Amino acid sequence: MTKWIQLFACTLLLFTVMPKTMMANEQKASPLEEVKSAILMDQSSGMIVMEKNSNDQLSPASMTKIATLLLVMEAIKKKEITWEDIVTTSEKASSMGGSQIYLKAGEEMTVRDMVKAISVASANDASVAMAEHLAGSEADFVKRMNEKVKSLGLKNTVFQNATGLPADNHVSSAYDMAQLARELLTHEEILTFTGIYEDYLRKDTEDPFWLVNTNKLVRFYKGADGLKTGFTKEAMYCLTATAKKNNMRFVAVVFGAPTAKERNETVGSMLDYGFTHYKSNTLLKEGAQVAEVPIDKGSPFYLIGVLDKPLTWLSPVKESKQNVKKVRTISSGLQVPLKEGDQIGTMTLYVGGKEMSSVKIVAKEKVTKASFTELWMRSMNVMLKGQK
Repeated sequence: MTKWIQLFACTLLLFTVMPKTMMANEQKASPLEEVKSAILMDQSSGMIVMEKNSNDQLSPASMTKIATLLLVMEAIKKKEITWEDIVTTSEKASSMGGSQIYLKAGEEMTVRDMVKAISVASANDASVAMAEHLAGSEADFVKRMNEKVKSLGLKNTVFQNATGLPADNHVSSAYDMAQLARELLTHEEILTFTGIYEDYLRKDTEDPFWLVNTNKLVRFYKGADGLKTGFTKEAMYCLTATAKKNNMRFVAVVFGAPTAKERNETVGSMLDYGFTHYKSNTLLKEGAQVAEVPIDKGSPFYLIGVLDKPLTWLSPVKESKQNVKKVRTISSGLQVPLKEGDQIGTMTLYVGGKEMSSVKIVAKEKVTKASFTELWMRSMNVMLKGQK
């Protein structure tokens, strides 16, 4: 009799515990079911692993700040500003609502601390302060944001402000946001900010401010180190996240999750899928020499072209062999002067006949206009060779 009771108890346990998990899996067959739009993209190649409505125009909320941070990082790279430059808060910047670090009009902070505030706390006041510091006004900064979007070939994004606060026709898409994130990630130093879970501003003052990252995956998902959350009533819960494992980095974007928990679980599931089912392959490394181009009237005459990024692709873990082909295209009519890093062509990777990624070929060194003496010597060499 005791055995029958034990058997009944075990059976009851199975039906009360196990089916809940099974039913949950059945009811939520796709990790993207509860969100409006999403995409999972390989950071290196741009390969799309999964997506849902990824070109739909939706409100990006504070994910807008990915573009804001991109322009800041580009300005630092161009040495237009430095990390230690002082940014003075305007009346307008101090009046921003929503997420903020409560900057006061006239308060000064370094670019470094402003970027930390934007990256960790999604600070609207710091975003506007940086926009004004770089462009003179937020409106002019937004023009630069939209120019950047166009230069990247993104067609579903229009920004009206630098913060993501609600505004008419302030829209983006999961695909566009993933591409903006990929561009921001070329500035790897940003990860030292977006990967912070908690820190302080004004630490050595009477009014220290505790920062806690709005992106909880930074703390709870192994390998996660960015990038930006978003929330408004219109946009609901949004997140552009990135994580790196096994020499692979993915960008996952979610628009319109009903709750923060659902947003985080969806992105975590997407990243899990990518890391579990795919592996990264490298055909050519960053800096690989792929071209030697004669430049008429240039000094030196032959320009060396190198890849500005590695030429990579993802393949399913269980797939052992693929038909891989690379196609090099050099821009016609290259003219001097050329600077180191100027694009002179592209290297396109095809896998199984399908275009997988495209990488810029850039000048390894600068090319200036050849002197009269250099041109004369070249002419003489050509003549002497012709006489042999």
